[in-house]
This record gives sequence, C-alpha cells and structure tokens, in this order.
Amino acid sequence: MRHLARAVVAAAALLLVTLAAAPPAAAAGNPYTAAPVPGSLGRYNVSGVYVAGVSAGGYMATQLQVAYSSRIAGTAVFAAGPYYCAQNNVAQALNGCGNNISPTYLSNLEYYTRLWASYGWIDPVRNLSGKPVYVYHGGSDTSVRKSVTDDLAGYFRDFGASVQYNSGSAAGHSWVTPYGTVACSATASPYLDDCGTDPQRELLTKLLGGVAGPNPGPLGGRLVKFGQSAYAVNGNAPGLSMDASGFAYVPAACTAGQTCRLLVALHGCVQGYGAVGTSFVDRANLDQYADTNNIIVLYPQAAASAVNPNGCWDWWGYLGATNYPIKGGAQLETIMNMVRQLGG
Repeated sequence: MRHLARAVVAAAALLLVTLAAAPPAAAAGNPYTAAPVPGSLGRYNVSGVYVAGVSAGGYMATQLQVAYSSRIAGTAVFAAGPYYCAQNNVAQALNGCGNNISPTYLSNLEYYTRLWASYGWIDPVRNLSGKPVYVYHGGSDTSVRKSVTDDLAGYFRDFGASVQYNSGSAAGHSWVTPYGTVACSATASPYLDDCGTDPQRELLTKLLGGVAGPNPGPLGGRLVKFGQSAYAVNGNAPGLSMDASGFAYVPAACTAGQTCRLLVALHGCVQGYGAVGTSFVDRANLDQYADTNNIIVLYPQAAASAVNPNGCWDWWGYLGATNYPIKGGAQLETIMNMVRQLGG
C-alpha cells in the first residue's frame, strides 16, 4: 500500500514530464534577452488581460479564464486538458487528464462549471461566449494525450468560445518556440521545442485580433524580478508552492504610459525558475512580441515543495484545498493579485 501511494504521488507530480530518453537537442537561435532587474510590480494603463500556459500552466491558465471570465479576455493553452479535469483526485489527474485510461467526464466538468457559476464561485459562463481561445497539441506528446486536449477545445466550444486548435505539429510535451533548445518531437528539459514554426504569432493573432512582427533586435523593455510573497494570499509564496520571485517584462512604451495589454504566461512542471532559471522567460518568444505590440508579460513562478516536487501549478488540489480552481483558490488568487497590481 505504501509503495502504491508513493507511486501515485510520484506519477502525479511527474504527470506532465516524460521519463523516456529524448532525441538529440536541435539547433536553436539565441534570442536577445533582458537581464532581470530587482524591483516591484508597477501600475500601468492596461486595456485587457490574457492568459497562456503549457502543461500544468495550461491547466492553470484555463482555471484563471473560467473563474475570472469577466476579466480575462482570452486564453492560449499548450498540452493540457479541460477545466477541473482532475476533479480534486490525483488518480483522475494521472489516468484521465494526462493519459486517457479514464475519460475526462467532460459533461460532468461542464455541469460543475454551470453550477459553480450559479453559486458565484466563478464568473457567469455567458462571459465565455465569443472569447478567443488558442489550443495547441503536438503529435509526439504522450504526456497529455490528444483526446484530452480535444476535450479542452470541446469544453470551450460548448460554452461558445471561438477556438483555434493547432494539432498538426510533431511536437513533444512542450512550449513550442523558435528559440527552443530541444528537437521538435522531444519531451526534455527545458521543455522548449523548436519545430521551425512560430506559434506565438498564431496565438497572439488569435487573442488580440492581429499582431505586429516581433522585435528582432535588443529588447527595449525591462525584466523586473519581484517578490511574490507581497501578492500571496497567505503572505508567504513558498508556503503555496510558489517561488520567492516572479518576473514581469515591461516594454518601454508601457512604462511611458501608453495603453498596453497584459499577458500572464504560465510555465509547466520542472520549467520554473528553480528548475531551469529564466529559460522559459527568455525563450518563450513573448518578450519579442511584447516590445512591438505594447504587451506586458507577467511570468508567475511555481516552485518545488514536499507536496509538489516538480514545481507544477496546482490543478489537482495538491495544496489540500478543494477551492483551487475557483475564486479564492490560493495560487489562482495570488496570480490575480499580481494582475490587479499591474492594472488588469
């Protein structure tokens, strides 16, 4: 019994990480980056808030979108499944939301969504109608099966969202970016695959309705390294399995007072600052677009802990509270406190 429990916990923590050997790393471009500057989150003229994430970060992005659909204007998700997929159950997280040994029980998830909206625990579901949603699944991803991501797309469509679904690449379980450091089909640290494509142009075009090309030269904004405990609902980010520090990229135009959009970008398991440094921040190909499109990019950071050894976001209830996917959920509300501070 002890062995089984240990195996289930380990599997859940590693749910979004493939243990098989990866193909050789692909050649990748080296982006211009901004060195982190210690500071605090400022307040800006923000006209809209969007979320994006990969793997566990994709599940958290969906939780933010559904819980705060009155404030979140659109979502992009790589390699994840539908809202409340785990249903506060580690076995379901493993068998139904990563693998497809069990179904996702999509109709139940939609029932809970409507019920919780009627209670006021999440925003009204009518807000999801017409929302832009970008969904990405790679053909070599065996950590989250395509049927699971299909149900994510179906979930949003069932609530009337405008969904663009890219499932045509050979990508592994990863955030796909022109600045990826591993081969397209790989599932290997730092989980940034180079497939010779630019999904960030696609997702930003979907979310924003159009996008200018990225900045190909040195970045003009600042990368602020800030303390996350100031925004944590308990005043202690590490106590929520979050890193002491988070990051925010702020273009010069936003600092100067121009109207800007805010994008919350959420890393996956074993992809936060404590595991891979600023690899996701530097190579996600978001800061380059931020410079030319007046987008502030907020990079909250999860962290490894005793209940979360791989630094995943809480999408199955590992912090021990059942309210993790609704308003008031510890990590969700902490991220929203950051969003509010930035003016979103």
